[in-house]
Amino acid sequence: MASPTVTVVRYSAIFTGIIYGIVHQRTLQRQYDEQKARKAYAAKKAAEKGGASSRQSIFQALFDTSDHAAMLPKTKADGLTVITDPDDPRFDLEKLVESWTKES
Repeated sequence: MASPTVTVVRYSAIFTGIIYGIVHQRTLQRQYDEQKARKAYAAKKAAEKGGASSRQSIFQALFDTSDHAAMLPKTKADGLTVITDPDDPRFDLEKLVESWTKES
């Protein structure tokens, strides 16, 4: 016979796992729905452009509609460029923190 503490811990773990599974499934479903909508929009846009929905035109439309602005360096009004990608060799943490403090 298990002690009451073990029983509480066991049921708490089961309940936590079920809640985590529900939240994780919703997140994955939302990502899948967004991806499906982007592909449908890209196929529609490619069909409007060239008439034929070739694989290359669909990928080009996907590339055009994706959010690539987040991957590009941000340019400030004064002409200074702040690299926000830490994998970029030109990344400078001090400049990034300084730009954040100027924005605040």
